[in-house]
Amino acid sequence: MPPLLHDMRAALRLRHYSPRTERSYVGWVRRYVRFCGLRHPRTCGAPEIRSFLEHLATERKVAASTQNQAHAALLFLYRDVLRLPMDDTRVAVRAKEKTRVPNVLAPDEVAQVIEALRGDVQLVTRLLYGSGLRLNEALELRIKDVDLRRGVLIVRSGKGAKDRRTVLPESVMDDLRRRILDSRTLHQRDVARGGGYLSLPYALARKLPGALRDWRWAWVFPATRQYRDRTTRRVMRHHLYETTVQRAVTAAGITLGLSKRVTPHTFRHSFATHLLRNGYDIRTVQELLGHQDVSTTMVYLHVLDRGPGVRSPLDALDRAVASTTHPSAPLRRLL
Repeated sequence: MPPLLHDMRAALRLRHYSPRTERSYVGWVRRYVRFCGLRHPRTCGAPEIRSFLEHLATERKVAASTQNQAHAALLFLYRDVLRLPMDDTRVAVRAKEKTRVPNVLAPDEVAQVIEALRGDVQLVTRLLYGSGLRLNEALELRIKDVDLRRGVLIVRSGKGAKDRRTVLPESVMDDLRRRILDSRTLHQRDVARGGGYLSLPYALARKLPGALRDWRWAWVFPATRQYRDRTTRRVMRHHLYETTVQRAVTAAGITLGLSKRVTPHTFRHSFATHLLRNGYDIRTVQELLGHQDVSTTMVYLHVLDRGPGVRSPLDALDRAVASTTHPSAPLRRLL
């Protein structure tokens, strides 16, 4: 690994950025260095950053959120890795992100898609809709975080590194219990064969060495294959991969002929919208979704089936025309 990227990763980990953010930021630094003709970023500055961001916006035509992510990654590089002063206002103006209405399925469409899925993918999708989970939150569930007795799921280190609790649907209890038993059996079989090591967050591997092979820390949705860690050389098992669920859900929507684009995140949107439609207050939905600001949750108010509450003037015009053509219309006008 080049020294620059090594320092970048070290700075991100020191500040406890998530692995996803780390991958994204390192990727943007790579693209920026290539854009600058493989020059070291120390020899570049605000003009090069501005040119790179303009290139993304005008030629690559990336979304505003993507442009802002690249902007944040480069500012982090200069300020926190290279320790060079960088005035945000001199670099570029942050792109204004558009407020988009989330894509939501009707309840019967949700049922159709779920019915078209099979196995673990179907159970994951039921949790996305029934508990309002993000895809990575569902796949990273560990056995110890599923409370079947109280009907609660505990999401660990969700977006913003926050833990939260959400509802566990009664309709998935039996299937989830069987899934946990299968996962436990698979883990114990891995341990008996010399594997069964688990990836633990932060320094828990040192603080709780026994948890490295404890079935309670095993994934609820384990991957089908094991792998050998490059550093420790231990035989481990990852959780089910995101692409497996993404491809299956998208393919189901296409096969069913749905006009809406269907992704795993669509079920989280549908969860929030259907709760609001059923009369739950927005603060409750905000807590279940793990939103920091209620304004983020309020976007779902725009997709409720009751519409904007405005009667179109065209409909009133059509009714007026229909009344004038009725035989008793002249009499009504005289009265």
